[in-house]
Amino acid sequence: MTGKNQDYFKIESNNAIPSRGKILISEPFLRDSVFGRSVVLLIDHTKEGTMGLIMNKLLPMKLNEVVKEFKYLEDIPLYNGGPMGTDTLFYLHTLKDIEGALAIGSGLYLNGNFNEIKRYILQGNPIEGNIRFFLGYSGWQDGQLNQEIEENTWMIGKGEAPSLMLDEIKSMWKKALGKLGGKYETWSHFPINPSLN
Repeated sequence: MTGKNQDYFKIESNNAIPSRGKILISEPFLRDSVFGRSVVLLIDHTKEGTMGLIMNKLLPMKLNEVVKEFKYLEDIPLYNGGPMGTDTLFYLHTLKDIEGALAIGSGLYLNGNFNEIKRYILQGNPIEGNIRFFLGYSGWQDGQLNQEIEENTWMIGKGEAPSLMLDEIKSMWKKALGKLGGKYETWSHFPINPSLN
């Protein structure tokens, strides 16, 4: 195999700059029960640190088990937002009129008045593609994420963050990496454990 071909399989970041509303895509061989093959939406990236939500990791419990008003509704999925604040509920949505919601960009909002969210759901409005609920979040101290990007742990994704609300979670990581094209698209086909291939 020539040096050029070997470089094609060398895992390296695309060196894009992280910012609110962009996505992080984990490198193919990251062996981590939380972040392995994850797609993380960046909620904030400042000199104080970074916050994000993992978009493609479902929890075994449903929101209906957490919010008593939803007990008799159809099951509402609950996602693992990350390893920090795991007793805190976050909700990402496309509902621009929710009071107190933080604009993430491209028509996505975080949190806001939960009573308004509950009212929206209890009135029978569609949840899928409009609201996603998370327990916990992903956090990095000042400089930590940039260091992990330099260490080739993460790539910065392309595309519209709102599409993450509609993407199938099982294929989200592969699809996000594939959108980067070239060798990144090739990486999206790597097996989780190459030694078993």
